[in-house]
Amino acid sequence: MSNNNIVIREITLADNVQIAKVIRDVLIEFGVPKVGTAYADASLDCMAETYAKEKSVYFVVTNKGQVIGGAGIAPLDHGEGNICELQKMYFLPEARGLGLGIEMMHKCLAKAKDFGYNSCYLETMPYMDEAKKLYAKVGFECLKKPMGNTGHYSCNVWMIKTL
Repeated sequence: MSNNNIVIREITLADNVQIAKVIRDVLIEFGVPKVGTAYADASLDCMAETYAKEKSVYFVVTNKGQVIGGAGIAPLDHGEGNICELQKMYFLPEARGLGLGIEMMHKCLAKAKDFGYNSCYLETMPYMDEAKKLYAKVGFECLKKPMGNTGHYSCNVWMIKTL
């Protein structure tokens, strides 16, 4: 895949079906439970509308017009303080190993700072090793317990980064 065909941009209504499929496909690939994770989120089928809210944004990665990944920032549900959450960062196999993860992280964290957040929280699974390495590389640190109320009770790795 040529990086010349890859575009990172904000989500549109036309992307909803494709990004929902990408996220579900990646979660299935990694054997993530369908309950208590992003797989079951009602917002998965209406991502553009969900992230059209204040202090929220979702970016998709496309290759020749096809969505191959994405990630977003939104306020942490029921979080204390001025904390956002990095949400739904998933890439199809063909998007991995190209540096898109780090590029997406920088884009999302820059937007979080622009929104005025003080910290960024995320949740992941213990066996998502490459994701955890990426998060640590950009400065996320592990927490001993979850924050807020994301509804993702099957995700038992919690991380935070001061912005």
